[in-house]
Amino acid sequence: MLVDSHCHLDRVDLEAYDNDFKRLVQTTLDSGVEHMLCVSIDLESWPDMVSLVEPYPEISLSVGVHPNDKDRHEPAEDELVRLAQTSRVVAIGETGLDYFRSEGDLTWQQTRFRNHIQASKSCGKPLIIHTRAAKADTIRIMQEEGADQAGGVMHCFTEDLEMAEQALEMGFYISFSGIITFRNAADLRDVASKVPLDRLLVETDSPYLAPVPHRGKSNQPLYVARVAECIAELRGLSVDSLARQTTENFYRCFPEAVR
Repeated sequence: MLVDSHCHLDRVDLEAYDNDFKRLVQTTLDSGVEHMLCVSIDLESWPDMVSLVEPYPEISLSVGVHPNDKDRHEPAEDELVRLAQTSRVVAIGETGLDYFRSEGDLTWQQTRFRNHIQASKSCGKPLIIHTRAAKADTIRIMQEEGADQAGGVMHCFTEDLEMAEQALEMGFYISFSGIITFRNAADLRDVASKVPLDRLLVETDSPYLAPVPHRGKSNQPLYVARVAECIAELRGLSVDSLARQTTENFYRCFPEAVR
């Protein structure tokens, strides 16, 4: 059985499921995915996301604001801590730094990231960290704010082995998405072959970044199997063995997730 450690279920295209969210969940479970972590990217849509997944114990939640969008409600640490007490919330995020799509003075991104780290430490729930084109600042802020006291995951990892090792030293897990199956991702596959097995996670980031052979289509949580297959092949493991290990890792990283 697999876990999709990072997806955005409130944004998945339901056309393939006759516009029925319940059918999406059941189809995913029937495919061998036993749990999904539905990740927050803003607080405006968060209440609807909570309501959507509430009937399904197989789905956990996070609360946080993505680093890309400046003009979102900016939560203070105490607001994040309060919202984190909501049933099924197991993590803070996704948070982090993304300099790829942002320009100018990005102090606001760094402040947001710092607030999320402090909230994570205050409420005792791990972090889900997004980083893109911001390797040095991401690690620096994690170190300055004591992110090692919170732990968590570097989600949809696309950076180099050096950054992975720095995050691992702070107790973080490294999660790989469908990007690892892309033809131009040889360097990333090399990183995935070297991350310790007991610190490895798999995800889809649905509805984004569908793996080969579904690239260019709307991603689905059940496609996490393709990510697992790719990593298992890289490491000379059976898919079942890789699935068991990453599933155990998920529940260790997010101990409040219901199994």
